[in-house]
Amino acid sequence: MSLLVTVVSFLVTVGVLVVVHEFGHYAAARMMDVKILRFNVGFGRPLKIWKRGRDQTEWAIATIPLGGFVRMLDEREGEVAPAERHRAFNRKSVWARIFVVLAGPIANLLLATLVYWVLFVAGMPGVKPVLGDAAPGTPAAAAGLANGETVRSIDGEAVYTWNDVRWLLLKDAVKRGTATLELETQGGARETRRLDLAALSKEDLDRDFLGKLGLRPFRPRAPARLGRVLPGSVAERAGLQPGDLVRSISGKPIASWYDFTARVASSPGKPLEIELVRAGRALALRVIPESVGEGDERIGRLGVEAPDELKREFDRMTTTVRYDPLTAFGKAVQKVVDLSSFSIKMLGRMAIGQVSWRNLSGPLTIADYAGQSAQLGWVAWLAFLALVSVSLGVLNLLPIPLLDGGHLVYYFAEIVKGSPVSERTMEIGQRFGLALLVGLTVFAFYNDINRLFTG
Repeated sequence: MSLLVTVVSFLVTVGVLVVVHEFGHYAAARMMDVKILRFNVGFGRPLKIWKRGRDQTEWAIATIPLGGFVRMLDEREGEVAPAERHRAFNRKSVWARIFVVLAGPIANLLLATLVYWVLFVAGMPGVKPVLGDAAPGTPAAAAGLANGETVRSIDGEAVYTWNDVRWLLLKDAVKRGTATLELETQGGARETRRLDLAALSKEDLDRDFLGKLGLRPFRPRAPARLGRVLPGSVAERAGLQPGDLVRSISGKPIASWYDFTARVASSPGKPLEIELVRAGRALALRVIPESVGEGDERIGRLGVEAPDELKREFDRMTTTVRYDPLTAFGKAVQKVVDLSSFSIKMLGRMAIGQVSWRNLSGPLTIADYAGQSAQLGWVAWLAFLALVSVSLGVLNLLPIPLLDGGHLVYYFAEIVKGSPVSERTMEIGQRFGLALLVGLTVFAFYNDINRLFTG
């Protein structure tokens, strides 16, 4: 079922992004009175073709749903009747052509803005930015961050959830700088701490960099007392019961619920000797955690839930951030601007070697994340859709021949020199662009496969 969800959510995600992108080109071309010959979703052999409108534009769905195109009337691609030459794309002014080319990426950015606006109005669920114990020897410990403190702002920007903490620190981590955290102590006092990010390597940004910094969410110091045991689970078959208090696993003391879950998660398929207390009596049981997939890793799972009092503590740590429609629009625009700027900076730092190329993802990783977000619910999937839409918009604006940005380079060169770029120059550029895009695609696939098999 999870594979089916991944495939379907990936195809829906790509389909929405492609249709929106190409519709941007289509709408702008229609505004400039360019004749549209075909609106194609996907590549390869057409599965279905419809003809609509006064121009009898072909609307087609093809077999490979990983892209699309809008084919316009153009004298460079075939004969054009004299009566229709004024509607050919190549006959339009350079500014009209720039407008048509820009419209695709802009459509993706507008889609992302709309989605974020909806999410900010509806409410974004998250975990309150309350700190847990800082791991010894980490920058968080050196900064004096303490269990139970709440992060209120980072570098002057307000923080409401752990997602905000991760995003703002990621922007600082790319620069390997120092982040200024405003904290609220458990006593209600406001304090400022400085968190040094210089210890992060460029490879850390592709991993759990918050863990490397020693930052983790607040965890109540609750004992490892079992809640509900799921029917048919490994725990039930091993004889574990609700109310059992776990004291040790394979000789190692278990002081809290989190010690218990961490030990189980790190032992997929490995036998564990669990010493526990049940109704005042000491017992020892042997259990082998089930190995299940979580993201790129395999983890152990027994099939037991946290006790009700710990669940209530979890509920107290969650929040929903929402805004009124007008404020939400401003937040959505700012979010898209921040993501676009960050994407460009990351690409630039990759090019000069300051950020690892392992951060480059391909369709397999996108499909994996699409599936994971879909299983988390519509809010998570929409947030993922908006993020990828921004990435697609920015990617298409890169000055690489064959992409929209490459065409813009030709048109701006035309403005400077007063005449169109020669066909020979465009041919050389297309070959270079094709080689570069193929190389990036191969590298992205390599990263995808490496993530899938090595985590």
